[in-house]
Amino acid sequence: MNPEAASDSNPLEALPVLFQKNFPPETFRARRAAIAKEIGPTAIAVIQGSPRSGSSSLFRQSNEMYYVCGVEVPNAYLVVSGITGESSLYLEHRDPAVARTEGERLHADDPDMVKELTGVDHVLPIERLSRDLWRFSLKPVIPELFVATRPAEGPAASRDSLLQAESGIAADPWATSKPRHVRFADRLHRSFPAMSQQDLTPILDTMREVKDPIEIDLLRRAGHLTAMGLSAAMQSTRPGRMEYELAAIAQFVFAAGGARGEGYRGIVGGGTNAWFGHYGRQSDALVEGDLVLMDYAADYAYYTSDIGRMWPVDGRFTDVQRTLYGFIVDYHRELLDRIRPGVITDDVMDEVAEVMAVRIDETAWASSAHEAAARGALSFRGHFSHPVGMAVHDVGDYRTVPLVEGAVFSVDPMIWIPEEHRYIRCEDTVVVTSGGYENLTGGAPLDCDEIESAMADPGVLDLWDPMTVTAR
Repeated sequence: MNPEAASDSNPLEALPVLFQKNFPPETFRARRAAIAKEIGPTAIAVIQGSPRSGSSSLFRQSNEMYYVCGVEVPNAYLVVSGITGESSLYLEHRDPAVARTEGERLHADDPDMVKELTGVDHVLPIERLSRDLWRFSLKPVIPELFVATRPAEGPAASRDSLLQAESGIAADPWATSKPRHVRFADRLHRSFPAMSQQDLTPILDTMREVKDPIEIDLLRRAGHLTAMGLSAAMQSTRPGRMEYELAAIAQFVFAAGGARGEGYRGIVGGGTNAWFGHYGRQSDALVEGDLVLMDYAADYAYYTSDIGRMWPVDGRFTDVQRTLYGFIVDYHRELLDRIRPGVITDDVMDEVAEVMAVRIDETAWASSAHEAAARGALSFRGHFSHPVGMAVHDVGDYRTVPLVEGAVFSVDPMIWIPEEHRYIRCEDTVVVTSGGYENLTGGAPLDCDEIESAMADPGVLDLWDPMTVTAR
């Protein structure tokens, strides 16, 4: 479609490239109304979207901005008023050069269409933001100003990884710039010192903890692609192949299924590389006799997943590998079977620990180190690992309260054997349902027999060698 022709006729014809199609405007209205209610009738909230990255990669909005209005253009700002309950979206003007080379995007010069798509009450050019905030500061009762105090999540990033990066910047004596969200809060304070600042982050985090049916559908799709990508990589595993080749197979499946990219850098670790829980180099060749760990997920429509599997490079588990990995698979299934609304994860882990203690006693371990590692798992509190949603390590806390329907998190039992630099684990992403749980990544082979059966089939790399570009 010619963008100029679309703007002359019906601009809504350009919807596939202008705006997301997963959430209706009513969803965003409800989320903004929830913000207005939480901040109260004497406050406003300001949310800053992502800037241009400067790279040629596809622009990805911050999770926070996308969650409240769905716009995918750089330098967007949203003001939610607890005073009036209304929301105002501030966008750049239309740039003819960008429209000609990249296609049309939402802009401030077509406010009626933007309001129809997003459900906001007002659409204004970005230069109006300062003046409108100034007007708030002139009111007889000066409102509080809510702004996020945590870094905005972008592509393949989670709150914990962003805060870790910020701690490194803070420790660098040569660093010359504060994080973007800190600079924004500072600028607001300097410009409008009469408005006291409050933290918007806990409000947004609480809203994102429990997923609605549309979000669960997107997470289901992300989980399916994640499981299929890992399964395809499993089938292509052979001695001598590279870790990055397995990641590339998964990436292909993600993209072919409509994913925008990866939820995080793929963990593909053969042998002792698996010891490093977030190993992301993908640079080594796979060695016969080793296990390989894969932990990788798609980013589908701003929602991701999490999975972990281990399998033998040569397609057959040794007796020792089968014992260790089989123990973790059993642990995994015992945890899954007890997930339901109302339970507390610590209580589930205590109950499962009693079951697995008997299993340990009944198992013929290859060494005392292996048995000690298994017993160490009984007291480890991280088998229910972390929330999953718009980020792989999503915001929120489900561990200290009873589970509720719509909570999404990873189940990730694991053991460490330091004497052998060996790490064994398996992981799935689940959503709590009214009757128990749904395993969103359950499509990937899990136990030893399933994995060996899947690996007996030819994989993509058995049919096509990218290094020689020849069909086999």
